[in-house]
Amino acid sequence: MLFTGRLTANAEVTAVKGDKQVINFTVAINQKWKNKDGEKKEKTAFVDCAYWRNSGIAEYLTKGAVVEISGWMEAQGYQSKKDGIRARLNCTCDTIKLFSLTTKAEPKAEKSEIVPYTTGAGAEDDLPF
Repeated sequence: MLFTGRLTANAEVTAVKGDKQVINFTVAINQKWKNKDGEKKEKTAFVDCAYWRNSGIAEYLTKGAVVEISGWMEAQGYQSKKDGIRARLNCTCDTIKLFSLTTKAEPKAEKSEIVPYTTGAGAEDDLPF
């Protein structure tokens, strides 16, 4: 599965079983369209992501960053106290492409200035950190 969206919060790094780490973050995916009456509509899906390869990228996975994720997607059902049966989307990431490394202090880059940085299988050797 391949999808693009924005991080809803800064990524969190968690230590698991010895020296392994996992990076957890949530990506919001927006869909916009016009209905048959011409009204603008919008829907947002949230995907909980886990990345097991390189914890050094976590510092760049900040709230609002635009990312493209490739990985294994699955839905998990659960019982909500208020709304009954609900579903949660989970993704185990294979690759992450960063399209935006801006912070609040920096001006937002124009589309032509954004350079993707890719991580994933085999990319760890090329990482600058």
